[in-house]
Amino acid sequence: MSTVRVLVGTRKGGFVLTSDEKREQWEVSGPHFAGWEIYHMKGSPADPNRIYASQSSGWFGQQIQRSDDGGKTWEPVGNAFLYEGETGTHQWHDGTQHPWEFTRVWYLEPAPGDPDTVYAGVEDAAIFRSRDGGQTWKELPGLRAAKGHLWQPGAGGMCLHKIVVDPTNPDRIYIAISAAGAFRTDDGGESWKPINEGLKSHWELPDPEAESGHCVHSIAMHPSRPEVLFMQKHWDVLRSDNAGEMWHEISGNLPSDFGFPIAVHPHEPETVYVIPIKSDSEHYPPEGKLRVYRSRSGGNEWEPLTNGLPQQDCYVNILRSALAVDTLDSSGIYFGTTGGQVYASSDSGDKWTAIATHLPPVLSVEVQTVP
Repeated sequence: MSTVRVLVGTRKGGFVLTSDEKREQWEVSGPHFAGWEIYHMKGSPADPNRIYASQSSGWFGQQIQRSDDGGKTWEPVGNAFLYEGETGTHQWHDGTQHPWEFTRVWYLEPAPGDPDTVYAGVEDAAIFRSRDGGQTWKELPGLRAAKGHLWQPGAGGMCLHKIVVDPTNPDRIYIAISAAGAFRTDDGGESWKPINEGLKSHWELPDPEAESGHCVHSIAMHPSRPEVLFMQKHWDVLRSDNAGEMWHEISGNLPSDFGFPIAVHPHEPETVYVIPIKSDSEHYPPEGKLRVYRSRSGGNEWEPLTNGLPQQDCYVNILRSALAVDTLDSSGIYFGTTGGQVYASSDSGDKWTAIATHLPPVLSVEVQTVP
């Protein structure tokens, strides 16, 4: 029988929620790294026991943690992410240039097929890669060469907050930056190109169809169709059928096309999930009703999923990395809120249960399925 681990990063520590494949009873482990911001926790698809975590503090700096026993014990790795100089700074030294300072690691993406290769997205926006399980890191500077001088921060900072590796071609990687847009490499990170054609940002840019500068909140892919991408932008839900070369809107009948996360059903490539938020100034569900919306047609036609979710007086937010899916036959969908709740559905979203209710504000939710 499989084990399911829900990895929850919060403002005051990391938590590991564990259940069997029935997903009826949950054991909560944590807080790990109590008091620290855990921006992201992600399990390796190549090693069911390995988990990486981004541990951050404005006072003590940035650290990468790694567990090789499913979150029971941890060891600090990532000595290239150094704390030097003023409190709360993080400097990257590659031996050939002056230290370059960044704020935190927003996102960790272990590579498919290799537990020792892992990518990190940081703020200010850049991407790093480790090939030794997080011990040492190297920046992929070709990304910042893709007109990085024109990038501007969004409200949450200029963060590289999403990394998607094509499971059929590890040299093809997609990333999202707020507020620069989406980018793709086809040569393992040596060179990058903006993939923002079709995006329109009337509220954000002097040129609403600019090549870069768009505030992309999240992107998602189904592993069986890596050329099909879904995007939740600052405003608009979009789809690309050609690896990001062109996007078209699929917001359809959503009550709001503003939101943060987006996810694809693990077995149904045309089934997509979003969680609408009222607006960019009112970060809570429309009408105070917490609803996940599902499209079974790849967009445009959306249905609200409400069973088990609060339908009045709910004013929480769901952040860009706080929605995830498992890979079991009866698919599980999970999300966390800024109110400290983690909700789960073991039937693709038809019914929901709160599996944790009093955590610190949730920053990220990921799922690891262990055979």
